[in-house]
This record gives sequence, structure tokens and C-alpha cells, in this order.
Amino acid sequence: MKAFNSPESKAAVLSHYEVLLNRLTIPYERLNIGTRYGETFILSAGDKENPPLFLLHGSSMNSAMWINDINAMSRQYRVYAPDIPGEPGQSDEEQLPFETEDYTEWLSDVLDGLGIDKTIIVGASLGAWLATKFTVSNPEKVSKLVLLCPAGIGSQNSAFKDIAISLLSKGETGVNELFCVINGGDPVPEAILSYQKLIATSFNARQEPIPTFKDDELRRLVMPCAIFVGGKDIMLRSDQTADRVAKLMPHAEVMVLPDKGHSLTGLADQIMAFLMK
Repeated sequence: MKAFNSPESKAAVLSHYEVLLNRLTIPYERLNIGTRYGETFILSAGDKENPPLFLLHGSSMNSAMWINDINAMSRQYRVYAPDIPGEPGQSDEEQLPFETEDYTEWLSDVLDGLGIDKTIIVGASLGAWLATKFTVSNPEKVSKLVLLCPAGIGSQNSAFKDIAISLLSKGETGVNELFCVINGGDPVPEAILSYQKLIATSFNARQEPIPTFKDDELRRLVMPCAIFVGGKDIMLRSDQTADRVAKLMPHAEVMVLPDKGHSLTGLADQIMAFLMK
């Protein structure tokens, strides 16, 4: 599968991306790194002498989700926010299989292309799964790991599909309600909501389940780790995620945010507090 359902859809999503990019209030760079899985687009900011920090976005999104975080984190870090291949961004459109090492090899290629030996990784949802998968295979390349509503630790909520179908049957009103539910019941800011809705009609969303990590894989994550989960996450079982992390990664800091949903945003200060310890 390819990320976009038509060239016109891709053009519309990337055009809106440029509008959101105006929210960056600091100097930044657009990078393109060649990998064995095609070109990867990266949004980067911060002093090149600062420690590197990677931001891996969730599915059905791109590096635009991190703009506010880049503004905050680039004061202390050289921040890199790549568009994950196969997602609705500016990287190669081919969707990589979950069951192979393709995603791990892709991120290895990106690090090599940037000349980075070791980095901090912050990932959200699918990006958190990708960060975990990469770190399980390459623990020596990750100094600290932050996971926001990570897929692959707790199970996916089987009720979400039925809830989504029910709400989407209501048309435009239902679409707005669905994004609100995903956001933990809080309304999504209009600028972001309109972008999410555009992506929803432009992106070939992946339907296959994301694999769950085995116990011995999670035990390999011995570096400093912080895991944030939303108590109102309708997509993933936050309770299972928190329980497995506590059992298998006792050194990790687990923050359950009772009033938050799956879309964890605005946590830059809390993430930075953990990273700066």
C-alpha cells in the first residue's frame, strides 16, 4: 500500500503542512536522508552541538504533530522529527510491514545518514512502537526512551472499531465526535482538527494489528525510560501498558494521566523534566 490515495490528496495534505509549519518560531532545517527504503524527510532544529533527540509521530500523522514540542525541546537538544515512511508525510510512500525488521533498518539508515551514534527517542503511538522495536534491537544506540501511549505493550481496545463505525455513520458531526473521543473528550483545536480530517480522507489507513512485544524484548529496555499513558485512551488498554511496564521494566517511570486520551500533546515540560534529570 501507498500512503496517499491520490496525487491530489498528497498535494492537499502537504500544502496544509506548510500552513502549520508557520507555528515554528525558531530557525529550522528541512533535511532529506536517503535510506534503503527511499527518501526520508526530516524537520530539524536546535544547535547541532546539542545532544540529538528524535521525535517519532503516530499513525495518520507526520512531523507536524511535534511543532510545539520542537519549539520547546530545541533549546536543549538538536531535534529531528522525521516523517515515517508510508505515513501521510513527505517521506517515501510505501508502507513497510510490521512483522519484519524494515522499520528498524529504516531508522538505522536515518541515524547513519545523519552521523549519529546514539540518541534520545520520543515516540507517540505507532512512533512509540517503532521506537521500542528499534531500541530492542539496538539498545546501545538509545540513551533515553520516552513513549507516549505506546502501541505494542498493552492490547488494542477491541471496542474502538465499533465505536468508530457508529460515530462515522453520523457524518460530519460524528467525525468531529470521534476525534474528540480519541482526544479524551476534549475538543481538538480547529487547526489540528481540520488537518486530521483532511488526512482521514487522503490517507490509506493501515488496518492490520500492530504486533505486541514479548516479555523478554521489553526487558532489554534497560536505559532510562518514561512512559506516559492516557486514562481515557479509547484505542489502547492503558492499564495493561502500565502493568506490563511496571512488571518488566521496574526502572521505568510510568505516568498515567487520568484525564487524557490517546492523543497526548502538550507534555513537553514533563518530558523535558525527565530528560534533564
